[in-house]
Amino acid sequence: MAIVIRWWLCCIVLVAAVIGGAVADDVTYDGRSLIINGEHQLLFSGSIHYPRSTPEMWPSLIAKAKEGGIDVIQTYVFWNQHEPKPGQYNFEGRLDLVRFIKEIQAQGIYAALRIGPFVEAEWTYGGLPFWLHDVKGIVYRSDNEPFKFYMQNFTTKIVNLMKSENLYASQGGPIILSQIENEYKNVEAAFHAKGPPYVLWAAEMAVGLKTGVPWVMCKQDDAPDPVINSCNGMSCGQTFAGPNSPNKPSIWTENWTSFYQVFGGKPYIRSAQDIAFHVALFIAAKKGSYVNYYMYHGGTNFGRTGSAYVTTSYYDQAPLDEYGLIRQPKWGHLKELHAAIKLCSTPLIFGTYTNFSLGESQEAYVFQGKSSGECAAFLVNNNLSSSVTVTFQNKSYNLPRESISILPDCQNEVFNTAKVSSQYSTRSTVLIETFNSAEQWKAFQDVIPNYEETSIKADKLLEHMNTTKDKTDYLWYTFSFQRDSSGDKRLSVNSLGHVVHAFVNNLYVGSAHGSHDNVSSNLNTSISLNNGMNNVSLLSVMVGLPDSGAYLERRVAGLRRVRIHQSNNEAIFQDFTNYSWGYTVGLLGEQLQIYNDEGSDKVQWSNIGNSTQPLMWYKTTFDTPNGNDPLVLNLGSMGKGEAWVNGQSIGRYWASFHIPNGDSSQTLYHVPRSFLIPSENLLVVLEEFGGDPLQITLETVSNDKLCGYASESHLCPVTPWAELMSNKGKNTRHHGRRPRVQLECPSGKAFSKISFASFGNPSADGCESENHVLGSCHSSNTKVVVERACLGKADCSITRSIRSFGKDPCPGISKALLVDAECSSRNLDDPMSNLI
Repeated sequence: MAIVIRWWLCCIVLVAAVIGGAVADDVTYDGRSLIINGEHQLLFSGSIHYPRSTPEMWPSLIAKAKEGGIDVIQTYVFWNQHEPKPGQYNFEGRLDLVRFIKEIQAQGIYAALRIGPFVEAEWTYGGLPFWLHDVKGIVYRSDNEPFKFYMQNFTTKIVNLMKSENLYASQGGPIILSQIENEYKNVEAAFHAKGPPYVLWAAEMAVGLKTGVPWVMCKQDDAPDPVINSCNGMSCGQTFAGPNSPNKPSIWTENWTSFYQVFGGKPYIRSAQDIAFHVALFIAAKKGSYVNYYMYHGGTNFGRTGSAYVTTSYYDQAPLDEYGLIRQPKWGHLKELHAAIKLCSTPLIFGTYTNFSLGESQEAYVFQGKSSGECAAFLVNNNLSSSVTVTFQNKSYNLPRESISILPDCQNEVFNTAKVSSQYSTRSTVLIETFNSAEQWKAFQDVIPNYEETSIKADKLLEHMNTTKDKTDYLWYTFSFQRDSSGDKRLSVNSLGHVVHAFVNNLYVGSAHGSHDNVSSNLNTSISLNNGMNNVSLLSVMVGLPDSGAYLERRVAGLRRVRIHQSNNEAIFQDFTNYSWGYTVGLLGEQLQIYNDEGSDKVQWSNIGNSTQPLMWYKTTFDTPNGNDPLVLNLGSMGKGEAWVNGQSIGRYWASFHIPNGDSSQTLYHVPRSFLIPSENLLVVLEEFGGDPLQITLETVSNDKLCGYASESHLCPVTPWAELMSNKGKNTRHHGRRPRVQLECPSGKAFSKISFASFGNPSADGCESENHVLGSCHSSNTKVVVERACLGKADCSITRSIRSFGKDPCPGISKALLVDAECSSRNLDDPMSNLI
């Protein structure tokens, strides 16, 4: 694979021209790497799940991944979406897997297909279709004939679909790798004697489909030959035991770029530096040759696709955020890492390997070419608190704490995992429209059924999931009883559903919910009973089905115990657990599909009243805003429910479930522009708790606020690599290096404002801090210089040098350059239109 290098003016700057055309006729492997068309490959991969974005987004997502140095797009295949009923398949819209793979091919990169078909993936029921639950005698993911029959059917369906479109590399397509099963070792022991035979069967079944490309099993250290075992996690350079055969390569199928978030849980932030450190360590210490980022773009759990308690926004902290915007510095820092490692390709793949100590917590991994003298070194500082200076081949190198320096010629450091030279970006929103007028909205209160009105009856509490068959989140449990006097009592409900809402005689009396770590919902609330007949209606709600664990088919949810107590003590007035119950699956508004234009006409909508009520549907319309910036609904004023735009669900919301600091788990909900029409877009919101729709807003999202920082520690070579290589043995370490701030606006935008600029000793944390202040040393003309270099342009570069700013503002003091800038949509063909 040819690697073409261009040197940016700001940092190392290396760009790998990846895989010319991504056309492959033959994929094999050995103990070093995958071998494509006879050539060993070092590959960087990124997970992008096609149902978590839209077909209109796919080209941009893939292009940005490729620009970021990604060679392979990896995706799961989602069985429950593709086969909602046995033998009935759906490959349309966001489920058009063939279109997705062909888009990857069109952009000249490879694909990895993780068929599973159990995927986990924080996807409801782990991607298994719920109809499997009704197959007699079935035990999921075990040596069980019914499960193996349906699993093989679906796997064969997907493989044949890919073959019919010539999408495997053996046919000249982009798919170079497939996966069967998923992290099975986590549950294998629970199946006892039925576990190991299932692993053997799955491997043999997959290989027998003759795709012509290798298969992997992640986290399966005994993956049968020729299936490759691979690692998942955040630190596979430390935790991976390695391939289970010397003839298999070292592969990392999931390098978690952050972590999924749950309602009630705060986001997990993983730094670009930490990701880069562990990638470099895996390449060096484990001789890794394939690293996949999970996720490279997370996207959106549209509709009811997220698993239990998982937020609608998925892996928003990935290099490409939920909306497909580039998240800096993560995207840029990893891009530079990929290019630096690609410079080491020949010695990494073909060289001899040595590892030795450089200090108490420091070590070197050296790869020496066998014939032409190539040499690459990875210098590691494992100290978590202190930077150190080490000596390697008679030269000194400063290694920041927990960092790795990459030396493609064993002399010149072109990249350090802790030294971020990429720009930082800050995401912000702009208010487009408010829906604060009651006249804009219409409302419909869903029906609260009583026992006599239900069509399903049982003398016990039915299990929730088996009753709803995953067709809805909602199941009504109702009962009636006679009382000969009125008075106050206390209703006690224990549920394994995620939420329970209680109504007595059609009046709302309270709600309770569990959490991701404790799913049990326990409701205790005071109630008033009538003299005569009393109707109790309990709404059990699931926020996604479980996605993992052994014996998933045995999991239960819904109400487990219902009692009415005396009002002031624990004495039981009556236990209704084993009683005559009536059931209604789903809400009336769901059944009538009142979230689309046709269904909306089936009910009588009214004006919004002065007080909010539970189980309310609200509808309004809005026009599509101009521009291309992603759109979101801010639902921070709402409680819990689901939202639709033009009949398409943008997912569940639960804004009232706060994280420990009091913030909502998620307030912004993605509205893909492809869901919209030019005007009169129908917005329908189902609210369970009684939120306020008059505070909902429509906003655009952008990453137009940028920060760049350059100091002595951000020196970057501008000398062409060929010249550096020709000066082997000479002290070229600082030759031609000039620290710079280089900034680039998002596509179609230009710099409109410089909000902060200082050449001197500004904020010590550089771009790590959002609050920048002037230090004791500052060049007064910094802002003028930066504005002259940047305003009106799509990108700009400013050297951190005394010459750039006219004079030295404070001789003898080490100086840095810190710049905050803002971009906006401009006519880039008219430079004057970009000026402020």
